Amino acid sequence: MPDSQPNPSIFVVSDATAETAERTVRAALIQFRGVEPDIRVFSLVRTDERLDEILRAAANEHALVLYTIVHPEQRELLRRRAEELKLMTVDLIGQLMAQLGSFFGRMPAGRPGIPRLTDDYFRRIEAVEFAVKHDDGQAVRQLHEADIVLVGISRTSKTPLSTYLAQRGWKVANVPLVLGLPLPKDLDRIGQDHIFGLTIDVASLIRIRRARLKALNMPVDTDYARREHIIRELEYGRDVFRAHPQWPVIDVSQKAIEETAAIILRTMDERRRGGDKL
Repeated sequence: MPDSQPNPSIFVVSDATAETAERTVRAALIQFRGVEPDIRVFSLVRTDERLDEILRAAANEHALVLYTIVHPEQRELLRRRAEELKLMTVDLIGQLMAQLGSFFGRMPAGRPGIPRLTDDYFRRIEAVEFAVKHDDGQAVRQLHEADIVLVGISRTSKTPLSTYLAQRGWKVANVPLVLGLPLPKDLDRIGQDHIFGLTIDVASLIRIRRARLKALNMPVDTDYARREHIIRELEYGRDVFRAHPQWPVIDVSQKAIEETAAIILRTMDERRRGGDKL
């Protein structure tokens, strides 16, 4: 049965933070609807022993290996060892560096990238800490400090979306919609132009919630994953969004996190530019 087959694995390997490689992979995956690979990220891989250990694990899982290794000798070791293990690999930076070297008439330095302690770096760290402290309705009295507030029922990608945006320097808080419970009054006390509603279709939410329950070794026939209960939750969410027409509502069904984030940031930018014209 197709459903019993494990998700394909992708190993992302880097001698730096792996952020660039991971972004590239996730951006490319937007083009492959319905494919949900298990992405494993290995950063700061600086020794041959660690590299060999990762490649052997990849071989055991028949994984695709994508890598950004700037040191030419280690990059060649990875290529040679992957060939021995019959692994599929993609070099995301080697050819680019070779072409740049040819264009500039000089050799690359071969030093792995290390985040510089700039104002932007510290801003991102602060944003990530803010997202953690304001996840799932925590610290609602500080919602006015958020750049973006996400509102939606459980499993509408609030937390991963918050994390993704935070890693790009946005202070994000998310507030859950819980059937039978009123919204925090603090939501109505802050600026409404940076609040976004998240929704999803019934079938997708049932699948996601059942997978979540299985992962927790819990029965899948609880209200949390039952169709009737989910429909009531979604209807409650629609009632809330209708009561707040100024909130853009995004359907996250079949959307990658990056895609939803792009919609939010584009909307924020359009509103900002529209306000500048006033």
